[in-house]
Amino acid sequence: MAAKQASSNKAKIAKRVIEVLEYFDDFRREATVMDIVRRYNWPQSSTSELLSSLVELGLLRKDRHSRSYSLTPRAALLGTGGQSAAVRDGRLVRLLDRLAAQTGLPVALFGMTGLHAQIFAWRPGSREPDRDICRTAGGLQHPLSHSAAGWLLLSTVSQPRRDGLLRRLNAEAREDSKFSCAEMGTRIEACRNSGEARGPAGFGSSSDMVALLLPAEAGDEPMALAILFGRDEPVNRDSLATCLAEAIRQILRNQGEATCGVEALPTAA
Repeated sequence: MAAKQASSNKAKIAKRVIEVLEYFDDFRREATVMDIVRRYNWPQSSTSELLSSLVELGLLRKDRHSRSYSLTPRAALLGTGGQSAAVRDGRLVRLLDRLAAQTGLPVALFGMTGLHAQIFAWRPGSREPDRDICRTAGGLQHPLSHSAAGWLLLSTVSQPRRDGLLRRLNAEAREDSKFSCAEMGTRIEACRNSGEARGPAGFGSSSDMVALLLPAEAGDEPMALAILFGRDEPVNRDSLATCLAEAIRQILRNQGEATCGVEALPTAA
């Protein structure tokens, strides 16, 4: 029993570390202990201890005057060595920023985590946001069947595994969220053929999205890029899809620029 409790506590701590990093990822440059306490309803003493540990690990820095915390570059660079070139050299981050600035609408990067679509990165946009969208943030997960981005990610799964996933999703869905597996399969196949999806944004929102798949390098997990908007907002969905496609092509066009033209220097020996 004691070992099980210790394992549960370790899992809780690991989850809280990720949630602290996600708090800063929502474009908050700094935070106090009480900011984190209020956001997640955690005990103040354990929150303070956790933040101090992250300072010791070099993931956070603490301002001794304001007593606020902020991310270090180590937190941003951790794990980039094993990522694709577009992630490692910052092109994907620039793509998100560019789309949010260009459209004024929220932009999200989605990946697949088990039976859920997860928001890997989020940019809020500059327009007055839809109330539902305001609650959306990086790290959130929602069943794959509940959003257009989820349909698109499911379209990358080969048959018959996809049918098995749909059966599991339907079995685990609430009564008001159940669906016809045949109709959902047809919808997902259409996404596979077009490489894009249009429909509900999901994640508890009544908003919509236009989503496109990102081209995957060998061994990469599939990711989808989406622009979100209020369902009644006067947007041109075709124009948004074109904007997404052009931005993604721009990423491919710039592939290799980081290493192109690098001159090798002679060794000192």
